[in-house]
Amino acid sequence: MGFSLFPREEDFFVLFKKQAALVRQGSDALHALVSAYDRLDERTRELKELEHEGDLVAHEIFERLNRTFITPLEREDIHALASGLDDVLDAVEAIGSRFVLFNIPASTESAVKLTAIIAASGRQIEKAVEHLRDFKGLMGFTIEINRLENEADTLSREAVADLFSGRHDLLDVMRWKELYGRLEGAADRCEDVANAIESIVLKSR
Repeated sequence: MGFSLFPREEDFFVLFKKQAALVRQGSDALHALVSAYDRLDERTRELKELEHEGDLVAHEIFERLNRTFITPLEREDIHALASGLDDVLDAVEAIGSRFVLFNIPASTESAVKLTAIIAASGRQIEKAVEHLRDFKGLMGFTIEINRLENEADTLSREAVADLFSGRHDLLDVMRWKELYGRLEGAADRCEDVANAIESIVLKSR
């Protein structure tokens, strides 16, 4: 396909919607994995497939960005949003794979709560991206994602503090410290997406 001078806005917005849908599916799949804690190999394969599909969509966005002279949004905002969405999927997949890699025997209540927050953030991201073209209610979605990140931060700190209470095996402390850190990191990546969307909103005013 050749160089394009004029923007086809629908291309970018449709691709963003695909990315956001994958983020929501991935975050829901991670929550299902941690909640049910069964069929781990099957569930981690599903996460890997979603992450791979997300990589393909992100690559297509970057390709279109490189060959389109005029874009519907600022170029840096398109790049930041696509990268941010891709980072969420990468984080979610990495967490799922570590439950198998670390041979975690059972989930924890804190992990279930944290993945529920990530899944809720994924749903807010999908809703926000669906309104990216018309800007309706975008700040409401981003505010909720920020609130969820704060909740994840508090839960993660409490869970890590409990690890060092002296009631846990050293190996469990090491494994779960990384997992809780990565779960909090996934919520941070969701907040990065919210920040990218807020940047788009502010530039539109």
